[in-house]
Amino acid sequence: MMEISSKVRYALLALLELARYYERGEYLQIEQIASVQQIPDRYLGQLLMILRRSGLVRSQRGAKGGYLLSKPPQQITLLEILTCLDGINTHEKFQRTEFSTMENMIIVGIWEEAAGAAIAVFEGYTLQDMWDKRQQVQQIQPMYHI
Repeated sequence: MMEISSKVRYALLALLELARYYERGEYLQIEQIASVQQIPDRYLGQLLMILRRSGLVRSQRGAKGGYLLSKPPQQITLLEILTCLDGINTHEKFQRTEFSTMENMIIVGIWEEAAGAAIAVFEGYTLQDMWDKRQQVQQIQPMYHI
């Protein structure tokens, strides 16, 4: 029912890669992120520009340049990321004039409730939470050696 766009998925993958190196203060180049996360370079460059303009990442030019999260991963919510990428308006409501019948009012009310619940979930998760979940899954998965 609710789909994740490739734009959001790629941006989340890139941000998770940046979160991995945040504590070290290491800037990552587009090619590094693209290679590890299997994201097309050009598309990643466009996404990082959007994320930079929104203040989620910062960039540095030069040989040791690249991209770095602008704040700790535990301070960046998924809602913040989705809002800058997809322009989610958390305060948008249907205008009451759109209701031609009581049934329409009920339907829209339920959709507003569902949207509110989704927003609450996205607001409750941070990049750090996603990274922690990644670490948990990695520990659970068996390692196969040949």
